[in-house]
Amino acid sequence: MHILASSLIVIAAGAAALLAHPATSITLQPVGNYRTGVFADGATEIIAFDGFTKRLFSVNGHTGAVDVLSLRNPSRPTLLFSIDLARYGKSANSVAICNGLLAVAVENNDKQAPGRVLLFRTWGKCPLLNNLEIGALPDMITFTPNGRYVLTANEGEPSDDYSNDPEGSVSIIDLRHGPLAATVATASFSSFNDRKEELLAKGVRIYGPNASVAQDFEPEYIAVSHDSRTAWVTLQENNALAVISIRYATVTDIVPLGYKDHLDPYNKFDASDKDDMIYLNTWPVYGMYLPDAIASFHVFGRDYLITANEGDARDYDGYSEESRVKDLKLDPIAFPQWENLQEKQNLGRLKVTTSQGDIDQDGEFEQLYCYGGRSFSILDETGAPVYESGSLLEEITAGYYPDDFNSDNDENDSKDGRSDDKGPEPEGIAIGKVFNNTYAFIGLERIGGIMTFNVSNPAAPSFVDYVNTRDFSGDPETDGAGDLAPEGIIFVPPQQSPNFKPLVIAGYEVSGSITVFEVVPQCRLGHHDHRAYHR
Repeated sequence: MHILASSLIVIAAGAAALLAHPATSITLQPVGNYRTGVFADGATEIIAFDGFTKRLFSVNGHTGAVDVLSLRNPSRPTLLFSIDLARYGKSANSVAICNGLLAVAVENNDKQAPGRVLLFRTWGKCPLLNNLEIGALPDMITFTPNGRYVLTANEGEPSDDYSNDPEGSVSIIDLRHGPLAATVATASFSSFNDRKEELLAKGVRIYGPNASVAQDFEPEYIAVSHDSRTAWVTLQENNALAVISIRYATVTDIVPLGYKDHLDPYNKFDASDKDDMIYLNTWPVYGMYLPDAIASFHVFGRDYLITANEGDARDYDGYSEESRVKDLKLDPIAFPQWENLQEKQNLGRLKVTTSQGDIDQDGEFEQLYCYGGRSFSILDETGAPVYESGSLLEEITAGYYPDDFNSDNDENDSKDGRSDDKGPEPEGIAIGKVFNNTYAFIGLERIGGIMTFNVSNPAAPSFVDYVNTRDFSGDPETDGAGDLAPEGIIFVPPQQSPNFKPLVIAGYEVSGSITVFEVVPQCRLGHHDHRAYHR
């Protein structure tokens, strides 16, 4: 039985109030849609928009190319052509645009070998300007706000047997003398190799087999300060943030992100996919934030960071940290109700790490650590926490879609299917200013949809809206289920927009689709059903 057997569906009164009373009156209205018809093969992933040509550039993981779409009419995104990258590597992983320059991060055919950054013009047939070698597995690319540098997060993932584990790094491409004369500098983590014990004591996760600190760090995503001097890089698997001086291509600090105490009622969550209900509860578990996307915004004269706390595990043939609670031996002193906890309707099904928690190394776990915060966090420029959304994302999705709560992204009729894993999995983030307010648009990878929060007061964000263009009655495999798995999200300000209205554009990895949203005012907040838009 449940530890709190009387609780059937727990949705906080605070969340119910948010659903009834909006903090700010905007919503996302879908106005245009592009579909590849390719299911679950990453045919639309990361996207970038060029305000000069009104073109949208989309990473196509299915073909390995970059697709170029015309967005002159936002209601009819049209494929113009594709940029073939086969001669340069396996596939594009990320794209970014600034001042008519397209930067593409390309993964090597040998995943552990150095990748490349390609620089193109955004007009015409997009002529290639430069081809630069960078670190292994570039996972994200971005320009600094002043356009003088391009940065890539080079993840450096190990081979599946873990015999080859390249160092993670951040490449900094200097464009001050133009793209033809661009040079590459590397912000390396090798200077931290002899500081492993210090980092571990601070709470940084370093646990890959036989890995140095530099090998263990896997840069995932980058945010840049408004003055273009500092970069903050998520080290997802390490539950940490790297701070980088862009001018000097130097890592200046590693900031641990801490853990989320799920015994705190503010942090309750649904831990089981086998209880046939929505059951948000407190549990004796710590959540590892393990953020994917990170974005920066500037208010009150200061930079702030927002992270999408998706969660990720190392799960390779040569090493895997994943286990379910039911398969672990729990310390009976730390968990006096261990038998009850390990039942499948309680914590038994929850995926946790084996890399930590067995404090005295006796084979019994005194602590449990699960993947992802199921939340977003706001940090100051030092990485110190300012706000954490607690259980809010699951509360909101439970209120909007009780029949499809914590669904998976490639299968309908999968209610509760991700509760034992990482819940809704917030992944992509875009920041935009509309009507003198600063908003965060956050994509949920699993159940789908985009949540909008007003973050003008970073210490007290307010929920604004949740729009999900997924059709829970359709067939995902025949492209009948709308938009599935938002991966890349961008904000287009009105001065760059083709129709002079602020836009949010999202690329959906599983459905292979792109949807263009207009940011429009609304008088009240309610349940917005946009499924008919895709029928």
